[in-house]
Amino acid sequence: MALNPFFLQGSVGEQNLMQELINEQLKIYGVEITYIPRKIVNRSTVFEELERSKFDDNFLLEAYVETFDGYGGQGDIMTKFGMTLKDELTVSISRERFEDFIAPFMEAMPDDEMIIDTRPREGDLVFFPLGNRLFEVKFVEHEDPFYQLGKNYIYKLQCELFEYEDEVIDTGVEEIDTKVEDLGHITDFPLVQNVSTATATAVIGTGGIQRVFLNNDGSGFTSTPTISISAPPAGGTQATAIGILTTRNQVTSLEYIYLTHAGVGYGNTAPIITISGGGGTGAAATCSLVPAGKKGLQTINITNHGVGYSTSPTVAVSLPSLSPQLPATAHAVVGTASTNPISNVYILDAGAGFFSPPTITIGAGATVGVGTFWFNEEVTGQRSNVVGRVKNWDADTGILQVGIMTGTFYEGERLVGSKSGATYETSTTGTASTTTDKYQQNDDIEFDADQILDFSESNPFGTF
Repeated sequence: MALNPFFLQGSVGEQNLMQELINEQLKIYGVEITYIPRKIVNRSTVFEELERSKFDDNFLLEAYVETFDGYGGQGDIMTKFGMTLKDELTVSISRERFEDFIAPFMEAMPDDEMIIDTRPREGDLVFFPLGNRLFEVKFVEHEDPFYQLGKNYIYKLQCELFEYEDEVIDTGVEEIDTKVEDLGHITDFPLVQNVSTATATAVIGTGGIQRVFLNNDGSGFTSTPTISISAPPAGGTQATAIGILTTRNQVTSLEYIYLTHAGVGYGNTAPIITISGGGGTGAAATCSLVPAGKKGLQTINITNHGVGYSTSPTVAVSLPSLSPQLPATAHAVVGTASTNPISNVYILDAGAGFFSPPTITIGAGATVGVGTFWFNEEVTGQRSNVVGRVKNWDADTGILQVGIMTGTFYEGERLVGSKSGATYETSTTGTASTTTDKYQQNDDIEFDADQILDFSESNPFGTF
């Protein structure tokens, strides 16, 4: 039998009235959530999975909380990895409000960033202000209630607590963006804030070594070998030297041998150089002497270690006064102290022909950094072109915490903030890399468990 013709059962007017009543109810009994659509940054072409995504838009929307008596889901549960939060939230939003207010903005976005732009999507985020928490949409129910007056009027968003995986969250709303400030892979970069130029003086003398020649750089070194130089034949001062390692094609060998003291009293007898230790083999070296009667460098003494050296600076030695001139060369080494000083200046070639001690000029350190980095802005390395996101900037300690990096910054390169314009140089390639995730409590649980039962003992259940 046909439907009663005197009841319309779903005219446009009835449907519009129903939608308006629902919209009004949501505005009266609902809460104001923030809807944050997910944008695709990079997708795997093999497995068709999202490798990187970002959340940089936000839309305020009224929603009715279906789970009015508390969060759903399994709640806080203990797993072998630690505490895991399984809170769930179900909210209802107006279909008309979403399609009129949010969908047009999403439709204007590039197709490679959005898969579906006409309805809420799984993977988008919802910020729930009452709990000050971020939830991820896991399922969108669009047929409940089921076709009242021949139409559906709401979307039900079934959400789970969001688990951060280094996504970019830059909505411009501080309350939302700072929710992930301490999460993800974070690397600490000490930046150069104060600088001063190091200074040094030279001591000259006769009868010393002019230069050490590395005849065979050896291989297989696991630590720096000891460089021993035989004593002069009759009195004098024994020369000393250090080795510098390098690794090429996974082979570690000697790169240079520098003189820390060129010695005195060798005359015309070249000493024997012995390379030992360090786990390597095959390295061998010889040396040349400063010509008889000529004065060359004996030592270089630092008078001011300087501040702010991220990489080894150039060292210039003024030319000898006497002819023929044999120029001297030297190498500076950056120390490990927090101020990045010059720790030593070594002799590579002692030169010859000096009438008086030459002038030692050490290059300047990094330039002084300026500005204040902003939270969540992008910083770019000017040599590596690596981009990262600022997690925290401590101007007192000079530590910049960076996450979501596209690579590794070079030591000594300049970092520039995209919004703040702050610019500083790094003093290292990054230290104290930390990761905050849901598995981080595993070590704590294992440690506490070992205090009860230690299975490294032969009998963990007794004292014998």
